[in-house]
Amino acid sequence: MDLFAAVQNWGRVLRASTSRWRAPGGFAMAAAMQRIALILILFILLMNGRHNMEHPPSPPASIVVQARAIPPEDRGPPEAYGPLRMTGAWQLTSSHKAFGGISSMFVKADGSIVGLNDTGELFSFRVDDPSGRAFVMPLPRRPDQMDWPSWRWDSESMTRDPVSGKIWVGFELLQMICRYAPDFAKREGCFSPPESWKWPPTGSFESLVRFPDGRFLVISEMGMGPHGGHDVLLFPGDPAIWPGVRAAHLGYRPPTGYRPTDALWLGGDRLLVLNRRLTLAEGFTAVLTLVRLPPLHEGAILRGEVIATFAPPALADNFEALALSRDAQGHPQLWVESDDNHLFLERSLLLRFALPPDWVSDRPAP
Repeated sequence: MDLFAAVQNWGRVLRASTSRWRAPGGFAMAAAMQRIALILILFILLMNGRHNMEHPPSPPASIVVQARAIPPEDRGPPEAYGPLRMTGAWQLTSSHKAFGGISSMFVKADGSIVGLNDTGELFSFRVDDPSGRAFVMPLPRRPDQMDWPSWRWDSESMTRDPVSGKIWVGFELLQMICRYAPDFAKREGCFSPPESWKWPPTGSFESLVRFPDGRFLVISEMGMGPHGGHDVLLFPGDPAIWPGVRAAHLGYRPPTGYRPTDALWLGGDRLLVLNRRLTLAEGFTAVLTLVRLPPLHEGAILRGEVIATFAPPALADNFEALALSRDAQGHPQLWVESDDNHLFLERSLLLRFALPPDWVSDRPAP
């Protein structure tokens, strides 16, 4: 979610909450409250992020990322996370102006985390390095795009082929998917699928999944599909280099009041979807759903079962990113990351969970 989408969402929340006032003079008071709240929100957003986004993405540099461990007593009740067992929780901070806003990530074989923020910048860091040594670099771009401001690079989703090392990134404002060589050595191709052109530009390529057979699944955060629910595109091949290949439209129906922000395939028919909600009472909260995939074809509807809740008294924030790894014993681990929108009132939280071993498999997707 970019800063302007956050303002729009807060505006909708404020209007919905104050529209219930019916006492004499209540509407005037509600309108005044809306104006005051929106002015404050706009002030916070503009003074704490927007001015930094007028510059191009940060050049490559070594930085320091501190991972402060959150003690077990501050992580919330274990039952909030259902079958997931939390094995670590950290708040990430850095003095580097670009750090934060992480919207997608993956974990490399050596345990290092690669996070991509929503302004076209990559961060590589480890939570087990006490020195906090980390690295930042911009996504590769064409020479004529080098001076584009970072806000144009609204990079919201990412997926990686562990065999070839190639990476795909979904951009919202640009409405396109790009493919990159291993370790982001170069950009290999980009394409804007026509099937996505009607999606809201601040709520489009929020989730991106690649299956080993070469198919890709894209879930729109705000674009609604012809079959009901959030529009889901299923590409038969690489969407970054196959222009003209028609994608099938599926649908995803999240829990009421939530929008999908990331998805992670575990193998077979198991897909995890992270869903976010913004309310005046609780701020950002999220739920994680387990979707048992039906046969994937035109018109298929995806529904999930809520397995974990990120809301008070559990840890809560603007959770947007999922990643899968394995520990030293080969057991599957789930990572969940929050996007702080570069605002002081939000946090960059990184959570790690042990997954039930039988949830992850090498079985093909349906």
